[in-house]
Amino acid sequence: MIVVLEVALQTLLAFGAILIYTRILGKQQIGQLTFFEYINGITFGSIAGVLATDIGVGRTLTHFIGLTIFAGLTFSMGYLSLISRPARKLISGEPTIVVHNGKTLEQNMRKMRYNMDELLMQLRQKNVFNLSDVEYAIMEPDGDLSVLLKSQKRPLTPADLNLPTEYEGISVELVEDGQIIHPNLEQLRLDENWLQEQLAGQGVTDLNQVSLAVLDTQGHLYVDKKADNLTTPIDITDMPPAPPRLPKAKK
Repeated sequence: MIVVLEVALQTLLAFGAILIYTRILGKQQIGQLTFFEYINGITFGSIAGVLATDIGVGRTLTHFIGLTIFAGLTFSMGYLSLISRPARKLISGEPTIVVHNGKTLEQNMRKMRYNMDELLMQLRQKNVFNLSDVEYAIMEPDGDLSVLLKSQKRPLTPADLNLPTEYEGISVELVEDGQIIHPNLEQLRLDENWLQEQLAGQGVTDLNQVSLAVLDTQGHLYVDKKADNLTTPIDITDMPPAPPRLPKAKK
C-alpha cells in the first residue's frame, strides 16, 4: 500500500512538472520538430517516466532535479536560438536544396543521408508525381519538404488572370459544444441577444442543440447542429451493415 501511494504521489509530481515545464518551454517541442527537438522531447519524457515510477529513498528528489535541469537546458537552448543566428543554425540545422530545376542534388542528399525513395515519397505527398515539374525542392530542418513547381505547372490563381478578389479573412467561433464564446462576441461588438435571434432564425431553440456556430467576414452565420438528421449517412468502414430491426409483434 505504501509503494502504491508513493508511486501515485511521484506520478502526480511528474505530471505537474511536465505540465509546468512544457508551458514554460513553449510550443517548439511539438510545433517545430527538428531532429534535436524530437530527441530532446523523448529524453524529457523518459526522465519524467523514471521520476513517476522509480521509488526509493532520495531518488524522487534526484530525478526531479534532473528533470528541472534538463528543462532549464532546453529553455536555454531555445532562448539562445532566438537571439543568435549561428546558434540557431547549429542547434536546429539549415534548409537544404535537394532538387533544382528538375535535377536532384545527390551530394546534398548524401550529406543528410536522404535517399531517392524518401524524396519521391515526399514529392507524392505534395501531389507531385513528376520530378521534371519541380523547380526547387527544399528539405526543411523539421524534415518537411517544401516544393516550388515550375511556373508552367502551377495552378492558375486569380492574380494570374488579373481578376479582382474580395477580402475573406477567417471565421470566428461564437458557439462551441453548446457554450457561447463571449470574448469573440465582444470582439465583434455583438451581444447574446443578436446571437439568439440568429440561431432562432435557423430553427435553434436551445444552445445545447448547437455543436458549432461560426460567423464569417461576410456576416453569414453557419450553424452545425448536434442532430444532423442525415438521410443517407456514409459509412467508410468495412463492417457489414447492421440488419434492420423488425417491429415487435403485438401480444
